[in-house]
Amino acid sequence: MIFEVHSVTEIEARIAEVGRNARTAREAMKALPEDPVEALMRMKFEPIGSHPLEARALNLVEQINQTFTYLIALKAARLLLQWHTEAGGLRLAPGAHTRGNSLDIEGLVPGVVGAETFAAVALTNNGKLAKDLTKLAARPETHRYVFFGSPRYPDTARLPAKERSGVAVWSICMHA
Repeated sequence: MIFEVHSVTEIEARIAEVGRNARTAREAMKALPEDPVEALMRMKFEPIGSHPLEARALNLVEQINQTFTYLIALKAARLLLQWHTEAGGLRLAPGAHTRGNSLDIEGLVPGVVGAETFAAVALTNNGKLAKDLTKLAARPETHRYVFFGSPRYPDTARLPAKERSGVAVWSICMHA
């Protein structure tokens, strides 16, 4: 899903929608069978969850993954809109790169801001931080960022020790 945001109000509405869809998933979990293997099988294979931002059924495992992908991107976009009004708004495509070298977040004014986002237990998972830093190091945007969510970094904070090649690294608080 690719969409544009122009204001913090739009972002807050999208975050609220993610929350509503998470509540729907929570209700589906209450109705799972008692048998643990059967319950896990339904969570993985049956479309009893929903996309975080679209009226589209998903299995719960995919909903969990996409929920945090979208939350991190939306919370990062909220910061970027406040920091870089010259970007003219933002285009978000979290985790779904349909164009060759596109980013998770790009300013609508070309060359101003670009960011990659992810959620992971640890920053070393799948080498994601290193890959994103390498990708952004080669980008032309004036302001380049990697934003991530991880329970090991519970606060929204800049992490200068993780930065390289002029790419800022920020942890994002995943809680409300």
